[in-house]
Amino acid sequence: MKHSKAGVATRALQLVLFLLLIAGGKLCIAQTMDEMWEKGTATKGQPNIQWFKDAKFGLFIHWGLYSQLAGKWNGKRYYGSGEWIMNQAKIPAAAYAKVAADFNPVQFNAEEWASLAKDAGVKYMVITAKHHEGFAMYDSKVSDFTIVKASPYRKDPMKALAAATGERGIKFGFYYSQFVDWHEPNGGRNTWDFDETKKNYQLYYRQKAIPQLKELLTGYGPLGIVWFDLPGGLSKEETRQLVDSLHTLQPQSLFSSRVGQGMGDYKDFGDSEVPPVPIQGAWESIYTHNDSWGYIEHDMNFKSSREIIRLLANVASKGGNLMLNVGPDGKGNIPYYSVKYLRETGKWLAKNGESIYATTYGFIPAQPWGVTTSKPGKLFLHVMNRPANGQLIIPVFPNEISKIYDLVTKQPLVFNKKAQELIVHLPLFNKETTNKVFVVEYKGKRPAYDTTASVVASQQYEENPVEAVFAKTNGNAQVKSLTYSHYFGDWKHAACVTGMQSAKDSILFKVNILDTGDYKIVLEYACPEESAKQEGVLSVNGADYFFRTLRSSGFDKSAPLMFIKHPVAITTIRRPGMYSIHLKPYQDGKELFKLKTILLEPVQ
Repeated sequence: MKHSKAGVATRALQLVLFLLLIAGGKLCIAQTMDEMWEKGTATKGQPNIQWFKDAKFGLFIHWGLYSQLAGKWNGKRYYGSGEWIMNQAKIPAAAYAKVAADFNPVQFNAEEWASLAKDAGVKYMVITAKHHEGFAMYDSKVSDFTIVKASPYRKDPMKALAAATGERGIKFGFYYSQFVDWHEPNGGRNTWDFDETKKNYQLYYRQKAIPQLKELLTGYGPLGIVWFDLPGGLSKEETRQLVDSLHTLQPQSLFSSRVGQGMGDYKDFGDSEVPPVPIQGAWESIYTHNDSWGYIEHDMNFKSSREIIRLLANVASKGGNLMLNVGPDGKGNIPYYSVKYLRETGKWLAKNGESIYATTYGFIPAQPWGVTTSKPGKLFLHVMNRPANGQLIIPVFPNEISKIYDLVTKQPLVFNKKAQELIVHLPLFNKETTNKVFVVEYKGKRPAYDTTASVVASQQYEENPVEAVFAKTNGNAQVKSLTYSHYFGDWKHAACVTGMQSAKDSILFKVNILDTGDYKIVLEYACPEESAKQEGVLSVNGADYFFRTLRSSGFDKSAPLMFIKHPVAITTIRRPGMYSIHLKPYQDGKELFKLKTILLEPVQ
């Protein structure tokens, strides 16, 4: 018996609903928000993943009732993640629902938003269809808590936005909070209104989440992405059934890894997180343009176009995508500085996009001058710090070079090789240039990324960072990524060496120092009060340098991790070459510190 595709999809969804109904269980989630981030992906590759891997730059939009509140409730200002204000202020669901009566985004213009995205050079857009507040920003037939039914706006902005992005060739997608819903008695994570132990999560999925996901996947044309967030309440098998049924509705759509249980089509890292080294496969780094995802009127800490461009290059140099978020206000306006700096970023991409789009990570580790991306036969040098003498050095380049030139002007550059070292003679350009790109065209097979490559230091840069991730550890020393926050939900991440408590715990860095001269050695670390005033010893260039740790701050996920830059020695390099830097506690005690970076600063 033959069935239509729609019939098969409907039956698949009905099967999932039935399985969820008979499961009938409850699950109490107690993890912190960052612990709930699901970074795993399905082992079976999604056949439609290539467009995503090539896109490199996406636009995230957080827009909802929280945009109307603008970071204020009952006369008090809140800081951090504006879309979490209901949680921060513990606003009762009934009181929060009344905000919808004043939410009337009459200045929303889908054509303007889509044009901004096009001008910015982004290749896909993801917008919140329903965030944790439970309010649907589209015409949902499943709930009355929607922009069409509960607000005076009475229109579906998602219809217009899906059409406007499609006309401009921008992939369109929805964010959907599948488990956390503070409006619903059976939704996840509202502990101030509802008893978490009495919730029936399967009933919530059956009555709201799954039907709304079906609406989004069937009512807005082809979706590039469904961006799930904060999984919970489902077993692995139930998650698999949900994912399979939704993929039946739109087989080409990609699901983010936060669908949970390792079922995503690509990997999302934590908010504002970039891996320190290249990562294989399809993945995405998400950042917000200021300190909040949802609109906060008093949050004016916007990233400049210079910061965006450098962040984009850094993410691309690790092999991933950057999805940058903006938070429109309650009237439907994207903030002025978001518009300005996105358009400036787009102008840079219009000239330099070849070095970003459809690239993968460069095979040269990050250097004092910048980072690299690559395409077959081409290595793109993203020069953010011009060496003072104009001689850019790539420590290892085994392939034969065809030519090197300026990406924008096509002006050829002079270069020469010493053994496997490549020296590129750069033209003069403004020291403050955001990101000057040069292209190395080479012959032969793409060299492998050298995970054992040494860090490079030179007198030609104001400082030479040696990041913790390049440490070779001994004893209990280990490199860990530490997650902390400045404001609520404003997450930061730092790879640090931790665990050094005894003289047997040590780290080793190999540094290729290219120029003779004096270098000041600076340790950048975080040190709590209980670890302060301990002795450590730094060994380099045949000498031991002793120092005593200085108090900065302890590590608390909900507070800033304060790093101090502690100068400990000056050493004179009389011959260029490979040097070892050893660091360890002088004697047993508490953890010495959390080391983020060693800086080698030329002494002029």
